[in-house]
Amino acid sequence: VQLQASGGGLVQAGDSLTLSCAASDHIVSDWAMAWFRQAPGKDREFVAAVTYTGRDTYYSDAVKGRFTISRDNAKITSYLQMNSLKPEDTAVYYCVKFDGSHYPYNYDYWGQGTQVTVSS
Repeated sequence: VQLQASGGGLVQAGDSLTLSCAASDHIVSDWAMAWFRQAPGKDREFVAAVTYTGRDTYYSDAVKGRFTISRDNAKITSYLQMNSLKPEDTAVYYCVKFDGSHYPYNYDYWGQGTQVTVSS
């Protein structure tokens, strides 16, 4: 299964952006999904996760209240709505099959990420 993240870009602080994660197979509808990000010179970090039903969501403290994760299983696509963006949100964002761990080294497959750059 391939996961393709898209929707990144260059925005100003305070702007909003929505990322998409399109899957290549409907089996993803049975998976919990997550977004991680990696800023230059930093380790990859957990951002948000959503259960396979979409009913339960989880967020890092850094994005709680600003970001919203969701999914559309009919489209086998997950989303990350990012509001009130800050320069520290600048990173490459990746979507993954979530296994419950916030530890990035637990994951083998990352797919292609999408760059988000927030200018001050």
